Amino acid sequence: MRALSIACAALAFLGAASSQAGSLEVNPIRVELSAAARSVAVSVKNSGTDPVVVQVSVQAWSQENGKDVLTPTKDVLVTPPIATIAVDKEQIIRVGLRRAPDAERELSYRLYVEEVPGAAKPGFQGLQVALRIGLPVFVQPRKGPAKATLVWDARLRGEDTVNLKVANQGSGHIQISDLAVSLPEEKQAVASHSALTYVLPGQSREWDFKLPPARVKKSDRLRLKVSTDAGSIDTEIDLSGP
Repeated sequence: MRALSIACAALAFLGAASSQAGSLEVNPIRVELSAAARSVAVSVKNSGTDPVVVQVSVQAWSQENGKDVLTPTKDVLVTPPIATIAVDKEQIIRVGLRRAPDAERELSYRLYVEEVPGAAKPGFQGLQVALRIGLPVFVQPRKGPAKATLVWDARLRGEDTVNLKVANQGSGHIQISDLAVSLPEEKQAVASHSALTYVLPGQSREWDFKLPPARVKKSDRLRLKVSTDAGSIDTEIDLSGP
């Protein structure tokens, strides 16, 4: 799995004489745990120009009404929780599961690697920005492997809006990156959306697509193309009104 490299420069205000930047590389970018693999190693590399102090924490991750909910948890242990990383060196963070996996459904958490800002260099004027990198942590159910089961619904609202909803009725997450809606006989999409969106088990997400007036009718069927971390989806769905 490829590494995640994030660099963030400080924002300068009026008359700022210089700027400071930090850069961390984290690998892997997704943590997978199970009853058979209860711990993994995460590498955090300092590719910046100064030593950096990082703090690592984990929160339980759920969703409610299409929004992420994060809560404190002791289910997952990280060691060490704080470390100083020299320039061009890496720190291995051990991530371990402290509870039994669920029997039927995937568990989800978010692991955060956060830079602890140090003292500003003499003469520095501006804003120091601390990096905060969030990684998904998924725990396979004991009866795994977890799998998403998606149910799609499309409704025409007024003359110029299509509401598209997906419900995940499976046991595992899905990550959606691209959506394209078109009429079955046409190659050109009438609407599209690009953004990384997770839908956890038992949850749903929806999007509103603005269309040219009268471009789509309630009697139409829509062709839906979706890119996900589990593969591509190419299907047709009925369009209904309210």
